[in-house]
Amino acid sequence: MNTPARPFAAPTHRSEPAVRCPPVPPDGPIPAAEPSCEPLSEHAPGPPPSLGAPARTTGGPTAPPAPGARPAPPALAAPPGARPPSLLSPGVARDPYPVFRLLRESHPLARDELLGAWAVSRYEDVWRALVRPWLVAPPPGRTLVHLEGATHLAHRALVEPGVRGRALAALAGGVSRGAHVLARRIAAHREADLVAEFCRWLPTAAVVSALGLPHEDAARVHAWCYGGLTHLGGHHHDLDACLRPHLARRRERPGDDLLSVLCTAEVDERPLSDSTVTGLVGALLGGGGDATALALGSFLANLLDHPDTLALVRERPELTPAAWAESLRRDPPAPVVLRRAIRPVVVAGAPLPAGAVVACLVGAAGRDPARFADPDRYDILRTDQGGLAFGAGRHSCLGAELAGRVAAYGLHALLDAMPGMRWAPGFRPAPQGLLTRGPRSLLVRPG
Repeated sequence: MNTPARPFAAPTHRSEPAVRCPPVPPDGPIPAAEPSCEPLSEHAPGPPPSLGAPARTTGGPTAPPAPGARPAPPALAAPPGARPPSLLSPGVARDPYPVFRLLRESHPLARDELLGAWAVSRYEDVWRALVRPWLVAPPPGRTLVHLEGATHLAHRALVEPGVRGRALAALAGGVSRGAHVLARRIAAHREADLVAEFCRWLPTAAVVSALGLPHEDAARVHAWCYGGLTHLGGHHHDLDACLRPHLARRRERPGDDLLSVLCTAEVDERPLSDSTVTGLVGALLGGGGDATALALGSFLANLLDHPDTLALVRERPELTPAAWAESLRRDPPAPVVLRRAIRPVVVAGAPLPAGAVVACLVGAAGRDPARFADPDRYDILRTDQGGLAFGAGRHSCLGAELAGRVAAYGLHALLDAMPGMRWAPGFRPAPQGLLTRGPRSLLVRPG
């Protein structure tokens, strides 16, 4: 197989002068930082807790790209005094990584007037913004992320053991069965689109199985997952109506599925309300919808682009989690994550007022050479793994564990059914999108 690139000399994290921004009303417009804004003295921040220092080595040239690897775009340099580019400029959604690189290197905190947000792009700064308690996601309605303090932590503590514990057997069985059914169906075709026929269906089947919902509900739930549900939760009228009879039955006769875990759980010696349970279910279904499908598509594309790596994962299935994590780092399904300040905060060393919108460039952070060696390279054996694709802190996606298992079971079901799976002649994946990103089609030959 191709020998993965070993770490090389990475540039040190630079500290840029921050700007002092004038205050604005909480819901008012956010003024752009003027060139004459007063700089704030600031020491370069240290690595985020528990993440360790950025991986660095000394000496040695950059390793040549592996066969099939996408070439890195040329480096960009901002002319002195130039305004930072907007993420909404033409062509950026087709390939945002050159702009991400320019922002990370020359404008680590930049006002994007077209987007109406402050863009932050370096790994440490993005991580810190994602874990800031006063930077919250702007979802519709009252959802899980609006629950503050001990109440929020208590609700998360109920869901996460349910995903990792009592409902895990049901999840594993359901995902495995669904993945093999879909894979065998694809294997019968001369040519298949993995996005349309596999990636967009398997995540929904996984969550439906984990919740213990009837198989016949999968098609309806699948439509809702692509009709407004997100990993932030919220309520969907049709989903609420679908779940209501199941909630009543689980409260009377609970089982081992995740819905039973939620229906029998208590916070402060009181059971969760039906509204809270359906909100949490909406978060899991949202996390198991489009985001997981896009991430799964990028995961399969990265492996098919690197046949030697795919062969290694087939031979050593224990490397699957590393291959999945590396794909999330390099090609996250949500390269730009928006947050809104509910009170004044400091981001990338600069004070921002309440109401400010912050665009956390997860895609730029995942390819920050101050954190990752040879960051554009897909290397499942790298020693500096990490990433922010499913969030961090209190805003981390509750469906991340589900997504990882969907990816693992899905990949190996495809390899079992189609051991010679490869790209269709002449096909190359073309990821698209900015707020959500991934290949829209993956044409393969089963063997």
